[in-house]
Amino acid sequence: MRYFCLVCDYDGTIAHDGSVSPSTISALKRVRESGRKLILATGRELDDLLAVFPELGIFDRVVAENGGLLYRPSAREKLPLTKPASPELVERLRQIGVSPLSVGETIIATWRPNETAALDAIRTLGLDLQITFNKDAVMILPSATNKGTGVRSAMAELGLSSHNAVGIGDAENDHGFLEICECKAAVQNALPSLKDRADFVADGAQGAGVEQLIEKLLVNDLADLATRLVRHRLHVGDDVHGAASFVDPYGTRLAIAGPSGSGKSTFVSVLTEQLIGKDYQVCIIDPEGDYEELEGFVTFGASGHQPDLSEILGILQAQTRSVTVNLLGIALADRPSFFQKFLAAVQELRSRTGRPHWVIIDEAHHMLPASRESASRVIPLELASSALVTVHLDHVARPILETVNTLVLVGPDPQSVVKDFNAGASAALPAHSAELGYLDQGEVVIWPFKNNGSPARVRLLETRHDRKRHRQKYAAGELGEDKSFYFRGPESKLNLRAQNMTIFALLAEGVDDDTWTYHLRNHDYSRWVHDSIKDDDAAAVLANIEADSELPAAESRRLVLDVIRQRYTAPA
Repeated sequence: MRYFCLVCDYDGTIAHDGSVSPSTISALKRVRESGRKLILATGRELDDLLAVFPELGIFDRVVAENGGLLYRPSAREKLPLTKPASPELVERLRQIGVSPLSVGETIIATWRPNETAALDAIRTLGLDLQITFNKDAVMILPSATNKGTGVRSAMAELGLSSHNAVGIGDAENDHGFLEICECKAAVQNALPSLKDRADFVADGAQGAGVEQLIEKLLVNDLADLATRLVRHRLHVGDDVHGAASFVDPYGTRLAIAGPSGSGKSTFVSVLTEQLIGKDYQVCIIDPEGDYEELEGFVTFGASGHQPDLSEILGILQAQTRSVTVNLLGIALADRPSFFQKFLAAVQELRSRTGRPHWVIIDEAHHMLPASRESASRVIPLELASSALVTVHLDHVARPILETVNTLVLVGPDPQSVVKDFNAGASAALPAHSAELGYLDQGEVVIWPFKNNGSPARVRLLETRHDRKRHRQKYAAGELGEDKSFYFRGPESKLNLRAQNMTIFALLAEGVDDDTWTYHLRNHDYSRWVHDSIKDDDAAAVLANIEADSELPAAESRRLVLDVIRQRYTAPA
């Protein structure tokens, strides 16, 4: 299941003229009965909402006052999420005759056209407040408080990620929570700006539109909307034509295979950096300690120290970090047993929350060997997003291989890897495509074969870690004579060698204007950075500076050195 939570606006969405129809209430109850959670996000004050909507208890959490107040219906508890409504502003608005005027625990509300008077009052008093609109309603709250921040707090209490939520609304103030939901929906009566940014626009208005979304949610978990969620795709590299190559974040079951040292961990690093950057939670089973340097992860276990299962689950449940589980402290013979216990616990967590969103299993031929009879029960089909990393595809349990839908082939001979997969999974993938020829370092073949996709040769993106190492190398390393920069000047009177960026900057500050300008006009700086440093982005910036013939020597020197220092010689 992808969507564990439905987030709804009240007025204009589930409610029409302030009331919710029995059919909409029935549909919302069906969502609860499916095991999913319900969150209501409204600009209304809580007492007002309780008065007009006695069925509020069907929701697991209520975000009221446009994100300022959290309410737990089952316990009848409320929790302010921001500062109380400003008494100074309330008094000021009353003095200048703003009417109507409503004051909640955190919110001050009025109607158009009072927003101008309210803004003037906020400025006069020097308050850190913001105005948000809900069609003609004007809501005043502390800055950075909105339905989105409130819904995040509600989801955190429920142990859910916004990647497992679908939201539906109708007005300006709904953008805040819709933007954080994996899938954004709008009722037919929604403002055009909301419908333009929605993944799904219901045919029906208000409650009828919500009921239509709920029906799709319960029938197929919104699977028919998956192709519209392109903003969540993971950019892992570019194909031979320069087009971006993506991996879908949900429903992808990868087998990443090739010989030792061929680049499997490089692909995993690129994939996980993309996942972490989009706030997906990842768990890596790391038998050999190969992934300890990944950013955004906390590592459990080490050589001589077994990972603690309860500690790992505590981090995963709290949603605070992604994790790597280092198995070096566990005897080789005991690792499959630990792995099965761990994965069973992860599966239980996923069945309740959808997290961790990805499970990556390195050395899969050891963790899930073909000889283990129970393999088919270890990774059930519900583990929708996962990756098996292995040297020997044909040594992985067949029931596991048969669930793979995408191959990532690395190494000099991808055709042999396809043959291993065919042998292990009883498949018949052809191994004679032109894309399956010799792969250079940093290249892989991505083949989504179960979706009738073709194999594509992909040049992987550089990770942040690689870029940092790259820059450190060129900042203070030793380039060869053929890769160094030489300040020679128009008549070759000089021969000053810069074997790294630090020395380049020092020499550039000291050479005379004629020498500096000579190389500038010849585009020598951008050519050197492009050819020797392999930094296309910096080279493009330098080329723009070189192209400005009106720049004085001192100014062009300053601009070039700013680029060099910011990217290479500034402190990390």
